Amino acid sequence: MGLTLMFLMPIILAIVIASVQNSTFELVNENKIPVLLLNRDTAAPAKALEQALAKVGMFSIKKVEDIRETAAIEARINTKDALVAIVIPEHYSTDVLTKAKSVTSEALKGLDLAADTIASGKREASPVQLYYHPVLQQSFRKSIDGTLQSTLQFIQTKYIVKDMYQAVNAEDIPSSLEDQIVSNQTPVVEIPVSKNNSRQIPNATQHNIPAWTIFAMFFIVISLGSSVVREKLNGSIIRLRTLPTHFGLAIISKQITYITVTLFQAAVIFSIGIWLFPFMDLPALNLPADMGGLLLVTLICGWCAASFAICIGVFSDTQEQANGFGAVSIVLLAAIGGLLVPSFVMPPSFRFIMQLSPLHWCLEAYYGLFLEGGHLSDIWLNIIPLLVITVLLQIIAFYGLKRKNLI
Repeated sequence: MGLTLMFLMPIILAIVIASVQNSTFELVNENKIPVLLLNRDTAAPAKALEQALAKVGMFSIKKVEDIRETAAIEARINTKDALVAIVIPEHYSTDVLTKAKSVTSEALKGLDLAADTIASGKREASPVQLYYHPVLQQSFRKSIDGTLQSTLQFIQTKYIVKDMYQAVNAEDIPSSLEDQIVSNQTPVVEIPVSKNNSRQIPNATQHNIPAWTIFAMFFIVISLGSSVVREKLNGSIIRLRTLPTHFGLAIISKQITYITVTLFQAAVIFSIGIWLFPFMDLPALNLPADMGGLLLVTLICGWCAASFAICIGVFSDTQEQANGFGAVSIVLLAAIGGLLVPSFVMPPSFRFIMQLSPLHWCLEAYYGLFLEGGHLSDIWLNIIPLLVITVLLQIIAFYGLKRKNLI
């Protein structure tokens, strides 16, 4: 059971979570979202909107031919044929052209140029309807809504430019000039900011492998904590005290043994990320440049995990207490430490509590190496709090042994 919890469980977690998160990244960055499109308008602006939505690259358009009612759309969304549907209203083209003439008239009014006047009491533009399934997360809806708003603004701008050019030059705008004006966008270059000018783009593997390695290390509490409790209950500690040596040697030997186990855990999980993940169509794990820093961080994380496990074992009276409290506490510390939920999305009230979790400092140290491309000198501010917590756990465990007259 101990080997299963220390090796098999984190391996499964690393594979499953990395696969799920990588699929999410691909859905956002590469795959297209299926969208039902019902166009109740047959004029040119509505057709242009259809083409613009198809060119965005975010949507996989599925046209709905039944223009009479939305019942068919709602039925298809309920069956999850598509999670999103866009309905273009009947008067969309008329509204676009009316607004274009209105804007043109206002813009040319001060230039004493002839322009069609638009009645000030014109009707409001008919809204484009966006249907979505409740299972769709808010972040996805906001992203889709932003893309739709940008596309609608693009179409409106296009017809304003055409109308204004025609009003000024008394002729239609050339298509080449129209494309040059409307499609003129400033390019955006994404640059990951990291230490030592590293330009490596992080992936799901870089995020998950360090996190679940830490989780595996701290789950030695099930084995080590139970071992300490078992020795207290069967009298092994009393027999060890009769030996002509200090009892602290037995505690140190346990820590050395389990720190070695944590090194094996890290080696196994890192190896899976490097060699197995590519065969599963997952991004491979890229080890940091500072291998010495990686080894030191792994040693300190393992020492902290062993200290926590011994502390739990010393203060537990039964193996059930050690196993139950140890497992629950690790999950809680992982949750508030940023392993289960990213630290940057936590409310401000949790920031102080987060810093009390040793798993948070372990994760920050690993991220400094894996994601930020840093070296040992760049992550000392994360290692020092981790060392302080480790020493405090050692002191608390020593106090518990003294109070229980075990040393």
